[in-house]
Amino acid sequence: MKRVRIHPHARERMEERGATEEEVIETVRKGERFPAKFGRIGFRRNFPFDTLWRGKHYHTKQVEVYVVEEEDKIVVITVIVKYF
Repeated sequence: MKRVRIHPHARERMEERGATEEEVIETVRKGERFPAKFGRIGFRRNFPFDTLWRGKHYHTKQVEVYVVEEEDKIVVITVIVKYF
């Protein structure tokens, strides 16, 4: 299995949107895979949350990860997080 590398841009998005490195890697490894624009690959996974995010309570956190697959690694280029 290829190693997962997180680009600095993606790491910034993770921090501001509330995703952890563990969630991002698990999303790539075990999430739903789908095609994305510009030949990229997207992965999506829901996580139990049941806590507050920015003053509002949510039950689920959905992490979407967009990657570029290289010969020897998977590079995470951005991360989107949705709460519901």
